[in-house]
This record gives sequence, C-alpha cells and structure tokens, in this order.
Amino acid sequence: MISLNYRDSRPIYEQIKDGLKKLIVTGGLAADERLPSVRALATQLSINPNTIQRAYNELEGEGYIYSIPGKGSFAAANAGADENRKRELLNKVREILAELRYLGVSRQELLDLIEEEALRPPAGGAVSAAAETAIGSCGTTRQEERI
Repeated sequence: MISLNYRDSRPIYEQIKDGLKKLIVTGGLAADERLPSVRALATQLSINPNTIQRAYNELEGEGYIYSIPGKGSFAAANAGADENRKRELLNKVREILAELRYLGVSRQELLDLIEEEALRPPAGGAVSAAAETAIGSCGTTRQEERI
C-alpha cells in the first residue's frame, strides 16, 4: 500500500518511490508483475503524471523496476541486488549498530536480533494478490491518499 502524506517534508515522488520499493522488496509485488500505468496511478492519486514518471524513472535507475516500451513497467526479479544499493544499506546498518551500542545495547542482544531476522523466511510473491487489491482500490482522506 502506498501512502501519500501532504504534510510530509519529503516530495510526493519520493513517497511514491518508497512505497513501491517497499512493496517490491517485501514481495507485495512479485517479480515481473506489472505496475499500474503512469496515467492510471496519477488519476487514482489525483496528482500530475510527471510525478509518477519521475518516481518510476528513479526506481528503474536503482534496479527495482524495468520498463518495456508499449507494455509498461514491471517489478524487477532481483530488486535491490545492485552492489551500490547493498553498500548503501550496509552503511546504514553500521550507523544504526553504532548508535545502538552507544545507547547500551549489548553485543549479544544485537547478535540475537540479527539471528532472529536471518531465520525469518524471505518475503515471497504470495502476497501479490493483496498488493494488486491494494493498488486497485483507492481511499482518500484529507491529509493522505492511499492506494
């Protein structure tokens, strides 16, 4: 589900990009699953199609989606597998771990957390139908729009 919050300091295209990225990484959108067209998503959210196109272009540049001219945009099979993205995420994890250590979290607690996450099954494409339903419906509040 993509949430747009007009009071958020982040630009709308970043919110759309982050929402789609989360759906792809968590398996909400399966590999090779078609994303809504730029025009359709812009109409659902009542925003300029250029905003959607910018989010799609950035996602494609980062390797999360790919486009086929005349067919649309699709979730990439190895979303986020790009080496630069891995390096970026690992640096964020290092920063968070350093802050947790500073706040007094023990080494064992950190190792337990990592082990717990490593044992969790990876997100699969089974959630795909739910994502399609979420993308297909549109509920609107004054501050947020959800699809």
